[in-house]
Amino acid sequence: MTRRFVVLAAAAALLAGAGQVQAQGFFGSPDMMGRNPNFFGGGDGFYGGGGVSPIPRTSVYYPTNYAPGTIVINTAERRLYLVQPGGTALRYGIGVGRDGFRWSGVHRISAKREWPGWTPPAQMRRRRPDLPGHMAGGIENPLGARALYLGSTLYRIHGSNEPETIGQAVSSGCFRMTNEDVVDLYGRVGVGTTVIVKN
Repeated sequence: MTRRFVVLAAAAALLAGAGQVQAQGFFGSPDMMGRNPNFFGGGDGFYGGGGVSPIPRTSVYYPTNYAPGTIVINTAERRLYLVQPGGTALRYGIGVGRDGFRWSGVHRISAKREWPGWTPPAQMRRRRPDLPGHMAGGIENPLGARALYLGSTLYRIHGSNEPETIGQAVSSGCFRMTNEDVVDLYGRVGVGTTVIVKN
């Protein structure tokens, strides 16, 4: 009788725990390493690690002569604008290059990659010899869930698993977005899209 009671109590505890997890939601639970990956669902699976941007994506009034579909990056504002018809734009928060690594110019998106691998350039490895020669794509990769490559430069618009860096000047010249935002942008633009970077 005691054994049966113990088994029933254990089963009840498991069911109660499952109900609690269902109530709080999968998205709020930390992973086994103690971090909160903030996974979110999408058409082709989970894009974890990017979290929610501290600068929410929003539609804004944006009168301009740039054609709809153009990306305008305002480094000083730490914002990326995707020009829309009717004098509006989608505005995203971004992380930008730190002092000495900011730049301006006009390029086109030359390639798009999902869960890109990362090969740190030689000059970066000279500054940071602890970096790996190559890092396969995945949740721990600093390029995040998506990358948009800018012409023949070393620079990219890419995801990040560090949402707290959005709105900050922390990179070596690339533009960071949360994984959630970069997946959204990735789905809206194609290779050949014009990217205008302003300081």
